[in-house]
Amino acid sequence: MLTKITFFERFEQDILSGAKTITLRNEAESHVFAGQILPVSTFEADRWFCDIKVIEVVPVLFSALTEQHAAQENMTLPELRRVIQEIYPGLEQLFQIHFCVVNTRAHPIN
Repeated sequence: MLTKITFFERFEQDILSGAKTITLRNEAESHVFAGQILPVSTFEADRWFCDIKVIEVVPVLFSALTEQHAAQENMTLPELRRVIQEIYPGLEQLFQIHFCVVNTRAHPIN
């Protein structure tokens, strides 16, 4: 089970603003559950920037990605497909982790 999750720095502002509400991961990174709170760090520097609450985890095929998935990632569908192929080349089975931000440096939970 994952106890933290990382994102590329380029996604930080989209996550904090609420523009990015899902992440697509491979099976190894899909072991989270609804209601779980995860600390979020940058992949590059392992710098914490928020906590997220997992809303749901559902399997999705790369070939079944839609404009809705892209919108939830704050990208166009071609951009999303390109990014996924860069991160997980040739992978068809993905897992969509739907989340919301629950804690940031600027707005800590009391």
